[in-house]
Amino acid sequence: MTDLYAVIGHPIAHSKSPLIHEAFAKQTNQDMRYEPILGPLDGFEATVHDLIAKGYKGVNVTVPFKFEAFKFAKQPSKRAIFAGAANTLSFADEVRADNTDGAGLVRDIEGNLKVSIAAKSILLIGAGGAAEGVLQPLLEAKPKLLVIANRTLEKAQDMVKKVERQKSDSPTTLTGCTFADLQSQQFDIVINATSAGLTETALPIPNSLFAKNCLAYDMMYGRETPFMQQARQNGAQVADGLGMLVEQAAEAFYIWRGVRPETRTVIQQIRNLPKA
Repeated sequence: MTDLYAVIGHPIAHSKSPLIHEAFAKQTNQDMRYEPILGPLDGFEATVHDLIAKGYKGVNVTVPFKFEAFKFAKQPSKRAIFAGAANTLSFADEVRADNTDGAGLVRDIEGNLKVSIAAKSILLIGAGGAAEGVLQPLLEAKPKLLVIANRTLEKAQDMVKKVERQKSDSPTTLTGCTFADLQSQQFDIVINATSAGLTETALPIPNSLFAKNCLAYDMMYGRETPFMQQARQNGAQVADGLGMLVEQAAEAFYIWRGVRPETRTVIQQIRNLPKA
């Protein structure tokens, strides 16, 4: 019998997840079907209960339901607990939650882009859900320094305090700051975890923070954002978040199926799709 999976979001028509998982299933000979589901803004739990009743094995969860997905689950992973949000639910004896975003980001940077994170200085721009979802996996990759920059200092400091409460023995120096504090700093890897690119808004960051040959990574994909343009003009290696999208999907696929798909051909396949 064909196993059923889905991605739930609102909106959802733009999602590339069905194409990605269809490619993974074909590549690994998995008998499964994966579909997009438009979740009612006030009916996430009811939607999931309905899918469970219909025999679905699991779902991916995207905006705006990641926080609800985390609260819904009975067995959240450490990654989901740290982020306070989940993008992958598995329906076994109990509903299990995970957050694969950070693993996808790290695997794209280190595996696909061939940039080592260990002992590097990293700037993470933003302190919202996207930044929280990737912080722990970034720290586990053992950078020398990780600075969280945000318009509101308190939100950046809250993320630092959350890590400190875990009493980890990480070798990383972790700090939070505002954009104004970046004037005299420079980084090997700069990651934009804000949604500024959606509105073509330039970030208030200095050109000087891009070290020579640094990696500037925008978690957005499908467009050249002002952040990417600024980084390119200042000599950075620039990447969008498409690789992260495919790699986080591969992590979810592995959680569900116990098989890790090859991702590079799928990244290229999605990148080569005609623009909408």
